[in-house]
Amino acid sequence: MQVALVSDSHVPERADDVPDEVLNACEDADMTVHAGDFTSPDAYEAFDETGELVAVYGNMDEVLDLPRVDSFAAGGVGFVVIHGTGSPINYEERVTETARDEVGDDAVAVSGHTHEVTDETYEGIRILNPGSCTGAMPASRATYMLVEAEGGGIDDVEVVEVG
Repeated sequence: MQVALVSDSHVPERADDVPDEVLNACEDADMTVHAGDFTSPDAYEAFDETGELVAVYGNMDEVLDLPRVDSFAAGGVGFVVIHGTGSPINYEERVTETARDEVGDDAVAVSGHTHEVTDETYEGIRILNPGSCTGAMPASRATYMLVEAEGGGIDDVEVVEVG
């Protein structure tokens, strides 16, 4: 099962729109996960129209009524989605604690907020942050991730740079 991971669109206050390349990748994937900071109903709707969407509230999403945390299973893998709002200090600890509370020790955490691509394991929890799908500052580039989840594990995580 292929899962497209995106975050931190920031449309329209930091980016004019979501790149077609990103939306096409979301349409081609089995499902899309957005880790928050759409910042507008139009940005949310653009992703919602691509197919199955799991999305959470980011600290800039005042106009959207989304959960702060969500969880789901894909390919036998338990995922937890959280924006990661707060200081960069203890970011990994906050995300990991939430993932463990929601799904357990085998969780994969999908987070955003930092606009930095991350694929790391912290205290036994894998954290995937796809960066900003529009390249919104402070990101230096627009990125997203494609994850292959099969048989209870993640076979591949591809970081895709837009453009």
